[in-house]
Amino acid sequence: MNSPSLGFLERPAQPAAGQQPWLLVLMHGVGSNEQDLFGLAPYVPPQFHVISLRAPFAMGQGAYAWFQFTVDADGTRHIHVPQEQQARALVQQTVADKAAQLGIAPERIVLGGFSQGGIMALSQLLTQPQTLRGALVWHSRLLPEIASLHAPAQAFEGKSAWVSHGTYDNVIPLTSAHAIRDKLGALPLSLVYHEYPGAHEIRPEELKASMQWLQDLTKPAADVDQ
Repeated sequence: MNSPSLGFLERPAQPAAGQQPWLLVLMHGVGSNEQDLFGLAPYVPPQFHVISLRAPFAMGQGAYAWFQFTVDADGTRHIHVPQEQQARALVQQTVADKAAQLGIAPERIVLGGFSQGGIMALSQLLTQPQTLRGALVWHSRLLPEIASLHAPAQAFEGKSAWVSHGTYDNVIPLTSAHAIRDKLGALPLSLVYHEYPGAHEIRPEELKASMQWLQDLTKPAADVDQ
């Protein structure tokens, strides 16, 4: 039986005088753990309290998944739906608990993730946009299994999303990023989309640009969502 919240590593925020703290939640890809994206914490703007979550389902020593999946010969993916549902609920509860503890409102919360972790961040934005300000999605894809749970378009006003992908990604094809771009581009949110010449990895220039996107979110002009 899983606990009602997930384990994580954290780096406290160090906002400048007069700044309110933000919360960045990071979620790793399948087969990894909370140590992975926590390595990015030194690059995250200091006003963000960073937590790097561990996915709930063990695959092996130090290897975890948000949900299991299979891939057909033609590339079609099928997810373990009950696991995805449980993982999404655990993420939401963990983030809500931490935000309450820190006194950080939803308009200063960003969920981010790589690959399967990016799926979780994107799914949270699409199904529960009122719980966060934006999603940071690296090398990921949409889940058709939760399309019926997406919030109505007007719920995305004032929200933001970063989506980036590698042009040579051999794990999740670039067409998956195009599908995310098309979906989010049809919603009344602020979308930043980039492609980088690389495979299934976060490139240095990609990391730098996405961290600048985070920094820009915190600027007063962007913080009118009260």
